Amino acid sequence: MDLKEQIQNLIEGDVADDKKTLQEKANDASLFEVMPRLVVYPKNADDIKKLVTFVNEHKAVDPTLSLTARAAGTGMSGGALSKSIILDVTKYMNHIGDISETEGVVEPGAYYRDFETETLKKGVLMPSYPASKRLCAIGGMVGNNAGGEKTLSYGSTKEYVRKLKVILTDGNEYEIKPITKAKLDAKMSQQDFEGEFYRKLFTLITENEDVIKNAKPKVSKNSTGYFIWDVWDGKTFDLPKLFVGSQGTLGITTEATFGLIKPKTHSKMVVAFLKEKDFENLGEIVNTVLTHKPETFESYDDETFKLVFKYFPDMVKAMKGRLLTLAWSFIPEAWMVLTKGFPKLVLMAEFTGDSEEEVASQAEVAHKDIARFGLNTRITTDPKDAEKYWAIRHESFNLLRKHIKKARTAPFIDDIIVLPEQLPEFLPRLNKIMGEYDLVFTIAGHIGDANFHIIPLMDFTNPTSQKVFEELTEKVFNLVFEFHGSVSAEHNDGIVRTPYLRKMYGDRMYELFGEIKDIFDPQNIFNPGKKVDGTWKYTMNHIDTEY
Repeated sequence: MDLKEQIQNLIEGDVADDKKTLQEKANDASLFEVMPRLVVYPKNADDIKKLVTFVNEHKAVDPTLSLTARAAGTGMSGGALSKSIILDVTKYMNHIGDISETEGVVEPGAYYRDFETETLKKGVLMPSYPASKRLCAIGGMVGNNAGGEKTLSYGSTKEYVRKLKVILTDGNEYEIKPITKAKLDAKMSQQDFEGEFYRKLFTLITENEDVIKNAKPKVSKNSTGYFIWDVWDGKTFDLPKLFVGSQGTLGITTEATFGLIKPKTHSKMVVAFLKEKDFENLGEIVNTVLTHKPETFESYDDETFKLVFKYFPDMVKAMKGRLLTLAWSFIPEAWMVLTKGFPKLVLMAEFTGDSEEEVASQAEVAHKDIARFGLNTRITTDPKDAEKYWAIRHESFNLLRKHIKKARTAPFIDDIIVLPEQLPEFLPRLNKIMGEYDLVFTIAGHIGDANFHIIPLMDFTNPTSQKVFEELTEKVFNLVFEFHGSVSAEHNDGIVRTPYLRKMYGDRMYELFGEIKDIFDPQNIFNPGKKVDGTWKYTMNHIDTEY
């Protein structure tokens, strides 16, 4: 009996190994391709328990067996790719549970857009959504510690996970949530697998306190490594913090409970259009805007802006509006382009509050403060006016993926972050590195966090592209390390950044990551090669050259 038959006889869900399905799951939004052996659509948590037990029992006979959970496949690091068994949770494990004005329960296969629809009925939302909010699913948001435009004010996904249900290597499902020291002591006294992993993890943290504390990146958000520094604060043992951002390498999430916030009801956006000459003041401009505490502070470059005019019908679809209405709304920008050329960079600072007067005042004060830099600026008139800027920011990557055929989107330096106050020194050096290569690339991102998404367009059928990929990765990451930043603020490690974690964190911290993996997954059955033991050779060998 082959593997497909064995697993199909074991579970209620579906199992597929046809060429079309395998090819679909061999890719995500990253630049990699890894062909799986099997795709499983678990019906429920019991199916996953059986799969975990099966893989553990057969690992000795077939060491290649592993389980990699996959949600919507919008990840940009290759975190949901595997040569073994892919668990696609979007088909069946997509239920939205109870939602109150403070919390919402949801399964990992549910799309964020559907979850948000339900939370907004209560007047609340989970604010750490990424730019791909229309496409991504909950499991990926938890696995990657997703962040986005509201992270500047509200923080990343790890700040909103109240508890998780996870299936661990013993095949049992556990509910993990923050617990007191007294409850932690009770857990550690248990003579079972649960007691064992609590004891080992607590010992690891307490015996390596200084190493862990000193290794934590000093930037506002980070999605690299295991977030071990957030687990124990001396009073509360917050195990969900370790699982958020772990990319399914410690266990498989079956349910998440999120804390929800009540969004502000009014907003105004200050939009600034920068020419190349303005870049020498960019760091000072950003830090000036930040003094006014915008809720979001985003940016995109001229290449992104050009996409709008080139592929305008797709923007209409993205904004779900009428063509004439949208065309009319873009007249000021079209006139600006005709008379002054494309801006090199567009900055979007959105101010929110509980009244129109409040946000108008905030926006006006900020607008006047940045006027001294001589920028072309405006304040949006209403939410519809601001919507077009959000559409550009949210849709740029999808437009690139859809329309650029021979040269493909290559996200590998796509998520770097430093401190905003470092921008005046950091950006000129980054621009110098990028200028060494003849590349077309877009830059968008969360400039208020100094988090940049740089997406080159590359043709990997050309052998020189792989050389550029290696060189550019090394140079940009080394620059980030010099500034004590992080190579991933949101998109996580996956295939592309795991090989750099030792260099980012140092030998001892990287060894602790390995010990954490061994505590929860001693047989390495959960998404191997991510977080630890990933090699650059593997990365290079799995670039999708036939995109």
